[in-house]
Amino acid sequence: MNILHMKYAVEVARLGSLNKAAETLLIAQPNISRSIKELEADLGISIFNRSAKGMELTPEGEEFIGYAQSILKQIDEVEKAYKQSSPKKQKFSISVPRACYISDAFAEFSKSLSDDPAEIFYKETNSQRTINNVLNRDYKLGIIRYAENYDKYFKEMLEEKGFSYEMVAEFTYVLIMSRENPLAVKNEITFDDLVPYIEIAHADPYVPSLPLAKVVKDELPDNIDRRIFIFERASQFDLLSENPNTFMWVSPASQKVLERYGLVQKKCVDNKKVYKDVLIYRDGYKLTKLDKQFITELCEARRKYLK
Repeated sequence: MNILHMKYAVEVARLGSLNKAAETLLIAQPNISRSIKELEADLGISIFNRSAKGMELTPEGEEFIGYAQSILKQIDEVEKAYKQSSPKKQKFSISVPRACYISDAFAEFSKSLSDDPAEIFYKETNSQRTINNVLNRDYKLGIIRYAENYDKYFKEMLEEKGFSYEMVAEFTYVLIMSRENPLAVKNEITFDDLVPYIEIAHADPYVPSLPLAKVVKDELPDNIDRRIFIFERASQFDLLSENPNTFMWVSPASQKVLERYGLVQKKCVDNKKVYKDVLIYRDGYKLTKLDKQFITELCEARRKYLK
């Protein structure tokens, strides 16, 4: 059934005349007549009785025109909703590790949003949850973090699951601590220097399909007896700034963040392990304008903080 033919029939019914409908629709009268005959043939009914008085609806025709008017009204509402409504909503979603340079990039990215409606999601979590978030399509982009020695494992796993991926950054963890921490004045810090202090650590380092105990052992030095495990970055800064006996391993932080919380950033001469942050998204996904804007800010933040 042709929607255009339906529209012609409704107009003829409204005006009661083929000629008047032709004038209103700016369509040749024979074309309208032919369209209505095709419509009647498709439906297997007579919509109109043709007479000297004009076009009169049959009982079946009245019923059909009622349906047709309702359908055409719905079509009109759909067209208005998508062609004449407010601008299309901006959408962006990403799942990331907890890192100052990434959150700084996201803050700068947020400034680029237009005045149009927006729906933005930014989630900090571990690599396994990020993979699940992107795999299940809840999030379009993800950044995963892993130690360099797991590089082959992660690349094989990402390819197997159908991800595209690209390197964002490589770095070595540094220490952050309160300015009041006795270690803050040392020029060189070793693993042994850290033994008397409390380590703040995120509670969910995780490599898919590997035991958590093994990962924790690989990720954290064994010579620390006191650790506080947390999940939120805000809590880590509160603990570090308020308790001078704490420290934390992090990707390099910005001077702005350090000054805000009264912290210092120090290198550990014994720490040689390299970490990688890798951007992931599903194969075939086409990066949006907002995705590209965020990646631009991410690259700029990396250049500033991960020198």
